Amino acid sequence: MGSFDGIVDLLTILPFFYLSGFVAFRMLRVVRIFHLFRINAYYDSFNVITSVLYEKKNQIISSIFIIMILMLASSLCMYSAEHDAQPLVFKNGFSGIWWSISTILTVGYGDIYPITVLGRAMAIIIAFLGVGVVAIPTGIISAGFVERYTQVRMNKKEMITVSKKIQSSSPLMKRKIKDIEEEKRWNIIVVIREGNVVIVSENMILKEGDVIVYQREE
Repeated sequence: MGSFDGIVDLLTILPFFYLSGFVAFRMLRVVRIFHLFRINAYYDSFNVITSVLYEKKNQIISSIFIIMILMLASSLCMYSAEHDAQPLVFKNGFSGIWWSISTILTVGYGDIYPITVLGRAMAIIIAFLGVGVVAIPTGIISAGFVERYTQVRMNKKEMITVSKKIQSSSPLMKRKIKDIEEEKRWNIIVVIREGNVVIVSENMILKEGDVIVYQREE
């Protein structure tokens, strides 16, 4: 009863007993949103999102740092180009931060904009750079999701262990272990030769009478 889920359930049902009572108790209905976390506990979607963000945190932080540098640099450049023409709008080097955010993030509110030829030319260049820079974290996260789902799908594949004796007519005769693994997509664990377990190496050549123990997808 004292667990997190128990407290959430308690706060969820309390408004039922105070429908006509205190407003504070009726506001506790908002606590029901915490049930979403319980739903996510039974699915891997939330875990995939958190794991991808954690694994790619260094790349994401680096890309955000690049975006911040671009915002600051564009604000200073726009101040140099527009201060004389719009002294009330671009008062100092940091007054163009709002403009740089709306431009780089392709929002374009239009409340602050350049009016000089140099300022507009710089705005075009900054807008193009913004499209490319903002796309960096999106690409990083998308690639992380692809890698994660590929890894999850590979882990879900069941492997079975099989043993096979090499006969004189077998196509595996006199072939290297690494060539067989690449062609058959097997994972050869051990080779039993003349009753002895032989350590597997990539360049080992199979002989007649060898017994290979390998894993393959079911």
